[in-house]
Amino acid sequence: MLFDDGETQILIDGFISRPTLFQILTGQPVDNDVAKINFFLNEYRIRRLAAIIPVHSHFDHAMDVGAIGNRSSASVLGSESTAQIARGASVPEDQIVVVEDGADYSFGQFTITFIESVHAPVGLRGSVPMPGTIDAPLSTPAPVKAWREGGSYSIVVSHPGGTTLVQGSGGILRSSLEDIRVDVVMLGVGMIEGLGRDYVDRYWQATVTSTGATTVIPIHFDDFTKPFGTIELMPSFLDDFADTVMLLKEFRTNWDMETRLYLPVFGEPIALYPVSEPEA
Repeated sequence: MLFDDGETQILIDGFISRPTLFQILTGQPVDNDVAKINFFLNEYRIRRLAAIIPVHSHFDHAMDVGAIGNRSSASVLGSESTAQIARGASVPEDQIVVVEDGADYSFGQFTITFIESVHAPVGLRGSVPMPGTIDAPLSTPAPVKAWREGGSYSIVVSHPGGTTLVQGSGGILRSSLEDIRVDVVMLGVGMIEGLGRDYVDRYWQATVTSTGATTVIPIHFDDFTKPFGTIELMPSFLDDFADTVMLLKEFRTNWDMETRLYLPVFGEPIALYPVSEPEA
């Protein structure tokens, strides 16, 4: 997700290279796809990038943060594990920021707040996939299992125009968001349908109802083993997005009738905080 107010750009996550399913399953070493990363930066006019912020350090969020950092002067913010990814790519140390829970970081008119969270337990028998930390600089090529979670965050992106919560993983730490008020929630929904109706209900209340959000944008629902820019749903036996949407609609009706559910279109800009036309 690229936040852009015309002066400053903030990039949430950095995952352009997209290893194939075969590479992931067989544990083959994978590398940053330099051509795709250069295309991404040029195609979306990413020339004012101030910060790169992965919500955690799994490969599907943080694989390319170092390569992007090296093509800009942007700070790479996150856990110590995220810092090790950047160091492995030889990002200058003065561009690397290990964040603190609850701390604010300012870039232009944006203020970024990191709130410690948890990853959704979508692994085998209710575990977190690829848990643990990255304890040394991570150089590529490397197998995807080298990108350990390293701690997850809820990211609050505040701006004079409005405030957005980016919840990149469907983990629940309800109390951590009790005092947060936002306009928009970008809601990570990948594989949460398999955690059960009650779990998704609590997740909605913790991220949407408690924050007072008026718009919810589902994210992280596509099959990220496909090439960058190819948007396909995961196979339904792994994650039934249609069922997830039905649950979200139901909980919106139960708890937040006035909240809008909006499905983004890849590559099309969204005005997160539209300005109302003045009355005649």
